Amino acid sequence: MADVVKIATRDAYGKALAELGQEKSNLIVFDADLAGATKTSVFQKAFPDRHFDCGIAEGNMMAAAAGASTMGLVPFVSSFAMFAAGRAFEQVRNSIGYPHLNVKIGATHGGISVGEDGASHQCCEDFALMRSIPGMTVICPADGEEARLAVRAAYEHEGPVYLRFGRLAVPEFHEKDFNFQIGKGEVLRDGTDVAIIANGLLVYEAIQAGELLAKEGINAMIINMATVKPLDEELVLSAARKCGKVITCEEHSVIGGLGEAVCSFLSENLPTPVRRIGVNDVFGRSGPAKELLLEYGLSAENIVKVAKDFCK
Repeated sequence: MADVVKIATRDAYGKALAELGQEKSNLIVFDADLAGATKTSVFQKAFPDRHFDCGIAEGNMMAAAAGASTMGLVPFVSSFAMFAAGRAFEQVRNSIGYPHLNVKIGATHGGISVGEDGASHQCCEDFALMRSIPGMTVICPADGEEARLAVRAAYEHEGPVYLRFGRLAVPEFHEKDFNFQIGKGEVLRDGTDVAIIANGLLVYEAIQAGELLAKEGINAMIINMATVKPLDEELVLSAARKCGKVITCEEHSVIGGLGEAVCSFLSENLPTPVRRIGVNDVFGRSGPAKELLLEYGLSAENIVKVAKDFCK
């Protein structure tokens, strides 16, 4: 596994903006004094006249982007997830969501893997916040190629989109230009004993877990559900019918995220036993990202443990 290429999805985000900017003259970028960290600096270097640093004023930045979108421009607004979803929630809700404007929010540094920055910056509530806004699309890509294609899909989508990107470099497992579609999940491994539905960096952990479970005689279906909202309900229903058991995996609180979306849908359409792997209603803490992921159970090892217990 040492030769697996790794890239942080925030890096892919910055490159995708610059790439798309060459093709789309109406694409502009707003940032909140974090261009180096969010990687919008790549776009800034290529198109300095289309990059706007709004300073440490995320609420104002969202309002400015909302206004720009009414003039035929497509703004990508960037900051850390804690600030884009948390600090600026009111402006995202009232200035972007309520009028259903064509603004794309590129939120980096989501989840526990922010690492040493600690609990104040480890946003594990952003899916829940953004899912609660009517008409908001919520996407969390699993690797660099999916992040690149998600940025393109977000540009083409009419309406507000929240994209969550990570700080930690993660393995690349998608083929170039695979068929990414908003609202569509992806079956990475077929199975019949348990369906493991994951997003973000937990997808690769789920893939590894599937391989380990196969050695234990458990045939796990692995699904990449990059779009948290709208959920691919057809795929969730199909997986639940086929496997009879579902595990959700996300680098987010078990409250309000992918797991809750899956549980809510299944409870009303096909009541199915579900186990949720995520951050269990606690705050994060400072530490090396990989150690924190292990401590919080966001790992292939814990997925295997939960699945084996579940399938007894």
